[in-house]
Amino acid sequence: MSEEVEIMRRANCQISQSQAFDNSADKEQLDTRLRDTEAALQAATEWAQVTLNSIGDAVVTTDLACRITYLNRVAETLTGWLSADALGKPLAQVLKLIDGETRETAANPGQRAMDENRTVGLAMGCILIRKDGSQLQIEDSAAPIHDRDGRHQGAVIVFHDACHSLIHSSRLAYQAQHDVLTELPNRILLSERLSRAIGLAKRHRLQVALLYLDLDDFKTINDSLGHAVGDLLLRSVADRLNECVRNTDTVCRQGGDEFVVLLSEVEKPEDATRVAEKILTALAEPYHIYPHELHITASIGVSLYPDHGKDEPTLLNNADMAMYHAKQGGHNRYRLFSGEMDAIKMHNNILASQLHLALKADTLFLDFQPRVDIATGAMVSAEALVRWHNPTQGLMQPSAFLPVAEARGLMVPIGYWVLGETCRRLQAWRSEGGDIVPISVNMSVMQLRDKTLPVRVAEILGRTGLDARFLELEVSESSLMHLQTDDAIMTLAELSHMGIRIAIDDFGEGSASLKQLQCFPIDTVNLAPCFVYDMPENRGNALFNKSLINFVQNLSLRVNAKGVETLAQLDHLELQGCEGAQGFLFSKPLSASDFRALLGSDRLLARA
Repeated sequence: MSEEVEIMRRANCQISQSQAFDNSADKEQLDTRLRDTEAALQAATEWAQVTLNSIGDAVVTTDLACRITYLNRVAETLTGWLSADALGKPLAQVLKLIDGETRETAANPGQRAMDENRTVGLAMGCILIRKDGSQLQIEDSAAPIHDRDGRHQGAVIVFHDACHSLIHSSRLAYQAQHDVLTELPNRILLSERLSRAIGLAKRHRLQVALLYLDLDDFKTINDSLGHAVGDLLLRSVADRLNECVRNTDTVCRQGGDEFVVLLSEVEKPEDATRVAEKILTALAEPYHIYPHELHITASIGVSLYPDHGKDEPTLLNNADMAMYHAKQGGHNRYRLFSGEMDAIKMHNNILASQLHLALKADTLFLDFQPRVDIATGAMVSAEALVRWHNPTQGLMQPSAFLPVAEARGLMVPIGYWVLGETCRRLQAWRSEGGDIVPISVNMSVMQLRDKTLPVRVAEILGRTGLDARFLELEVSESSLMHLQTDDAIMTLAELSHMGIRIAIDDFGEGSASLKQLQCFPIDTVNLAPCFVYDMPENRGNALFNKSLINFVQNLSLRVNAKGVETLAQLDHLELQGCEGAQGFLFSKPLSASDFRALLGSDRLLARA
């Protein structure tokens, strides 16, 4: 196009010169030159048109105001605009572009090229909205047009259908088989490689190992520090996993914070468990993600071909099951699949179905264990404990069915049932004219993450008519590590403002720091039974308990001790200034009717 402009400029110059000639011969000569120039210009224009219409890319040019000055035939085809209709129209009207991911209007490529005075590429995933409204993914570039003196004359945009691009096709194939965040193989590619590995192992009489890995407490980091930090952590984990395996092995991101490692050639189970140990050690090292130093562990389940399955679904399922058992046994460990796990899974499936029915039929029930004031011996509160009479196994301890409830997403409905039943019972006893004491209800992490919890508690209190001061909500110390988020703290603060007491339960069993006690709106700290058990015989433990009790009381918090079973333990707690106690020394958990009878008596429990 610049060559045509130069030809026209010379022609105009020659025309101007012709006006200065009066001599007819000179004029005739000039006319001849003009005709020759016009013919050359016409030929150059036709040549340019043929050339631009012959190439496979779309070409669009604009003037300085970004109005269309030219479209070649490919541009007409891709945009749906005829050149005659498009000339003079704004580029954004003819070349209407949006971002393929955000669906927002993309920057004007011609204007960008002129503003930045350079060739600019179209954004990856750029979508062209054609004249008929259909969409087409395009790719390529835009550049400014200059005259001989370097002045901007407009812009040229060159683009093509991205779906026909070899690079694009290759990229799509890669994306179809890899995780976007970590660039690890995804489940599709894992499936292909696992099938191939099984075939090779079968021919060469080798084994294949699958390691199913889940990060421990990753959600805590993601929730407290944000998804950006969580994503960086996942990438770091992916890098460390790759460093732990051979080039012939495959590390796959299964989704979320779950990964699968395929060990393609294994001679014996110990080879797989050795890799699992190596991975646990590597992942436990600190992660420096500015400005944080993060620590995370993993739980790993291991399954082997052909011992634990002869096809992909079975091997994956069994490795996943082994991982679940590893996590149940504590963090930062692995488990090799065993046949017993199948029986446990089947048992838990039946148990979960029965729990569903128990919730619908309202066949759970509550026991209540008193808590006493050590100084007076009077019952000052109690703890509500959920119980279940299983139709096939009889009375079951909470430790036997609550882990299943947690794994199957039933902790929240069970928790709200306990909360509602506790409030209903208390108000019913009060309506009968008796005195009542505050009752503590244990709250699961899932309940405390529910932003609607204050509203739901207020609805239960309103429906039953119970005064909020008779309700105490207990959060286990181990849950604190999952609740260090603004939302969780705000939820507890709202509950506290309603007049509900908040307690930290089993303090000392987890890994929370004393400093964390100041982050939450806490009224009471319940010392874990492990602090009480050997206190009379262990002087060091007794001194530590005294210091801990004094520290908690200096924060204006009440201290209760759980698991008190002997008079010697009670005497030591009294000497150390502990205010409350709970345990078999005073009373075992009581049925609702027996607890109601205790409420109506003047019986002291301190030396029962």
